[in-house]
Amino acid sequence: MNKKSWFGPVLILLGLYLLFFRREAISAGTLFGQFWPTMFVLPLGLFFHWMYFSVTSRRAIGLLIPGGILFTVGLVCQISTLFDSWQYLWPGFILAPAVGLFEFYWFGNRNKYLLIPINILAGLSLLFFAVFSLGALYNRMIFGQPVLAIALVVIGAGIMIAPKKRI
Repeated sequence: MNKKSWFGPVLILLGLYLLFFRREAISAGTLFGQFWPTMFVLPLGLFFHWMYFSVTSRRAIGLLIPGGILFTVGLVCQISTLFDSWQYLWPGFILAPAVGLFEFYWFGNRNKYLLIPINILAGLSLLFFAVFSLGALYNRMIFGQPVLAIALVVIGAGIMIAPKKRI
């Protein structure tokens, strides 16, 4: 593998990080504290995928489950660490096993009963994402409750005034 193939993107990402996120002095500890998912968790998830797609000739389908879980957890941890958004992104940990199981379903023998836990986990995760994200948006709105109250009154009045349709 050529040195330039991985060293260039690493320097670009480090430069973007320094440009947009950090204003204080950079040390090894701060870089380690901010990029530990990229250094440890994401490469391990990619390693499991690489093992399945290149080395095992597609016989070791079970490698995709930990690969999908670790890759999803690594993304959630990295985004949460960079943007300090743990309180909004924690449902990604519920989504991680759904991603791993879905990869197992997609590239495996497509057992339809595997879709049950996948849909339950993905549905719960999306529900929690929606509830906590919309709640955070509602709490951060400048007008907050009055805007919602006026919107509900206008929608209710529109429903009452709208002409009735004959079926």
